[in-house]
Amino acid sequence: MSGRRPATWEQQAADDYDYLFKVVLVGDSGVGKSNLLSRFTRNTFSLDSKSTIGVEFATRTIQVDGKTIKAQIWDTAGQERYRAITSAYYRGAVGALLVYDVTKAATFENAALWLRELRDHADGRGAAVMLVGNKTDLVKQRGLRAVPRGDAAVFAEREGLSFVETSALDATNVDAAFETLLTEIYRAVSRKALSATAAAADDEARAVGEGQAIQVSSAGDSGGLTARCCAF
Repeated sequence: MSGRRPATWEQQAADDYDYLFKVVLVGDSGVGKSNLLSRFTRNTFSLDSKSTIGVEFATRTIQVDGKTIKAQIWDTAGQERYRAITSAYYRGAVGALLVYDVTKAATFENAALWLRELRDHADGRGAAVMLVGNKTDLVKQRGLRAVPRGDAAVFAEREGLSFVETSALDATNVDAAFETLLTEIYRAVSRKALSATAAAADDEARAVGEGQAIQVSSAGDSGGLTARCCAF
C-alpha cells in the first residue's frame, strides 16, 4: 500500500493554471530583490538584509484576460555578490525584473551590465524585462534619492523596457510591477500563438487546390462542416 498522502483541494487548486511563466530577479546585491519576491508572493517584508546562498523561488497565481497565470519567480539569493550566477538560473525565463536601488547610483549604473548578461543567457531579446527602481520609501522618508526618475525612464525607453519605481517595505507598486510584466508576457505569447495559427491556416489554404472540398471539424461534431474553395 502506498504511503503517499492524497493531494488536498488546495494542492489540486494550486496546480490548476493555464500558463506557467518563469521570471527571474536580477540586479546588484542589496537592492531588495528578495523582499520584492516575498512581498509579492507572501505579502511579507524582512528588515534582516542578510543574503542567503543558493537559488530561491516562490510562486503566485494571477488572472490575466480570463486566464490563470502561475508565475514561478526566481531570486539569485546572494549569488550576484560572487558573479556565480549560471546559465541554469536564466534558462527558460520568459521575463525578468531588473532591480536597482533608487538611493544608490552604482546599482543603477550596473543595470546595463545585468541587462547584457540577462540577454546573453535568457531568451535573447525575447524575454520581457521591467526596470524596477526599489526603495522609494527612503526617498519619501529621508530624501535619499540618488537616481533621478527621468534618467531611469530614458534608459528603459532606449532599451525597450517597462519601468516602475517600487517600495518592498510599504508595498508601493510591487503587485503592479509583477502583474504588468506577467501581462506583457502573456500577451506576447498569445500574439505568437495567433501568428503561428494564422501561418498554419495559410499554409493549409495554399495546399488545397481550387474547387476542392475541405473538411472543417468542430469539437464534438463528428459530421463536421464542409467548405469549398472557390476560384476568383
